[in-house]
Amino acid sequence: METRERREPKYLTIAADLTARIRAGEYAPGSALPPQRELSAAYGVTLATLRAALARLESDGLLSQQAGRGTFVAEPAAAYQLDSLRSLADDLREQGHVVGTDLIGIAARKAPAWATDALGLPAGERITRVERVRLIAGRPALHQVSWVRAPYGAALLGVDFARTSLYHALAEQGVVVHRARERLRPALLDAPVATLLRQPAGTPVFLSDRVTFGLDDVPVVMDRATILGTVMEIRAERAASGLSLRWHA
Repeated sequence: METRERREPKYLTIAADLTARIRAGEYAPGSALPPQRELSAAYGVTLATLRAALARLESDGLLSQQAGRGTFVAEPAAAYQLDSLRSLADDLREQGHVVGTDLIGIAARKAPAWATDALGLPAGERITRVERVRLIAGRPALHQVSWVRAPYGAALLGVDFARTSLYHALAEQGVVVHRARERLRPALLDAPVATLLRQPAGTPVFLSDRVTFGLDDVPVVMDRATILGTVMEIRAERAASGLSLRWHA
């Protein structure tokens, strides 16, 4: 009895070819693909078949289809491993991303209740506040305010945080980071931070509150990060031994 070999759907063949071209650099990150009619003619398929291929690549995170503008190659994903005790900037640079830091300000200020509570300090105590905006490939992605307890905070006033991470600056003072506790929740971007992140107020964001502990298990830093929900997403990687969470941009 004659058997016929099952052929792969045409849209999957097109998706595989476009994937190979993107991986090879023929279509660079951020660049636009040719118009859909041009691509469908080149592949000899209907628009419906081509759109199925593009939808497949979009679900794989390789393309971004923007109404009225066209189809663009997505920027490489930037992942921040939440169970890491390194800084965000160090994690991203290790992945090959261009990470920038705009230092908004550093000064000793009266800390809000959420910071003093997390650090186990008296209400209203003056400690060092470090405010930064993180940029990935020149685009603002995260706003971060770090409250650092005494005596470590005072030594940070002369640090160039555009070049040095907070964790590295603390290590220079002999602070060994032992563990961190982090809580994430969804929120909407408020006006002051919206300006810094170049987004309209009300944009979806994640708020991350992270307390970092020294080797003596005393809380040293309280971080509040506002992370653009339109830029980054949370992905979970599950294993039999536990659960690890990663940031992807």
